Amino acid sequence: MSADFGLIGLAVMGQNLILNAADHGFTVCAYNRTQSKVDHFLANEAKGKSIIGATSIEDFISKLKRPRKVMLLVKAGAPVDALINKIVPLLEKGDIIIDGGNSHFPDSNRRYEELKKHGILFVGSGVSGGEEGARYGPSLMPGGSEEAWPHIKNIFQSISAKSDGEPCCEWVGPAGAGHYVKMVHNGIEYGDMQLICEAYDIMKRLGGFTDKEISEVFAKWNKGVLDSFLVEITRDILKFDDVDGKPLVEKIMDTAGQKGTGKWTAINALDLGMPVTLIGEAVFARCLSALKNERIRASKVLPGPEVPKDAVKDRQQFVDDLEQALYASKIISYAQGFMLIREAAATYGWKLNNPAIALMWRGGCIIRSVFLAQITKAYRQEPDLENLLFNKFFADAVTKAQSGWRKSIALATTYGIPTPAFSTALSFYDGYRSERLPANLLQAQRDYFGAHTFRVLPECASDNLPVDKDIHINWTGHGGNVSSSTYQA
Repeated sequence: MSADFGLIGLAVMGQNLILNAADHGFTVCAYNRTQSKVDHFLANEAKGKSIIGATSIEDFISKLKRPRKVMLLVKAGAPVDALINKIVPLLEKGDIIIDGGNSHFPDSNRRYEELKKHGILFVGSGVSGGEEGARYGPSLMPGGSEEAWPHIKNIFQSISAKSDGEPCCEWVGPAGAGHYVKMVHNGIEYGDMQLICEAYDIMKRLGGFTDKEISEVFAKWNKGVLDSFLVEITRDILKFDDVDGKPLVEKIMDTAGQKGTGKWTAINALDLGMPVTLIGEAVFARCLSALKNERIRASKVLPGPEVPKDAVKDRQQFVDDLEQALYASKIISYAQGFMLIREAAATYGWKLNNPAIALMWRGGCIIRSVFLAQITKAYRQEPDLENLLFNKFFADAVTKAQSGWRKSIALATTYGIPTPAFSTALSFYDGYRSERLPANLLQAQRDYFGAHTFRVLPECASDNLPVDKDIHINWTGHGGNVSSSTYQA
């Protein structure tokens, strides 16, 4: 039997993607460097399905139809390179290697170029949805060698999640674009999770809500504009009791882990000069949570305001305001994410399909939500939309949410509840809508101490302050007239 495609790596994600593909009528060849994993898989989960095994890399390659389609689901980094180096000598020009792991997009850029020299087509594909998504329909974000797309399109779109009948999978762009979009997806995921945690914290510490009551709030929110996977699982987590009948969530250490994709997004935003502040704050919030011992000491020596029992006088209004704060902050997070994608496309010379990206995230992935349908619609109506906040739907939504958004943050700040993600979202909004910012003073400071130059407003131009010129002023009368660098807007 020859296979439609092969997959290397039989951890949970790999096994479930193979089973998913077999359910959709494809024959898949499975391989793992530990032969016992292949044997166990074939004798159990894969038994009776159109799945075959291989005993070696050579045997694996020999069982694939041409052009060979090899998908790797192994640990990102050096293991991917090592595996590619073993496979390439066994392949022919036009064969396809698909990296479905959580690789950093610069690695995918490099692999794309290296494999091109061998005539091998490279696809770096983001895969989101976890164990269940892999089994029944993930969000797939493929990019790389576009010549590979016609050969894998049917497989990928068949096994992907569907939203309103459309597959949550479309070609993203060249080189590492697929993994780049997955990276931004994961960054937004960091932001969404932090926002939800802040809403939970505010309800618990300010409102005195029990976990069951907070679960009921999330259940209600999940029926409206906040309908999403993360809100849904939060509802379930908060009503889950341990064997002693107490909420399990309260027994979990308040230190968050991370695998680095949120950090990658924040670093790339800094590299491209994009103010993706919410994802950055979400990453730093996890870093702060890891300082558990320091926080315990600080809690004993650093005072803050006491929360009175009547801090929340109208519980329903409090919850309604918080819902608007969460909704508006999510809009800001996605607006920032798409700003970063837009800048990446310009910087790296990629033509990226924003409506398709939003559609890919509508189902199967961790950030899937009803909210993304409106983003898809916005970009289909205006493909060159500069910012989601310029779309009428989102502008109206944020305008409506402003009062509750501001009141929630003000209340939390008054009583010492940290809201890094909520607060930075509102600060970005207020900064973005400001025609004038205090950067004029900042640039004057830079010119004063470092001769970094500045430019003047067109309406303020004069003979000594010409427009569109980099200007340095001798602020002290003895600093000289040589500037150190050109002004960068």
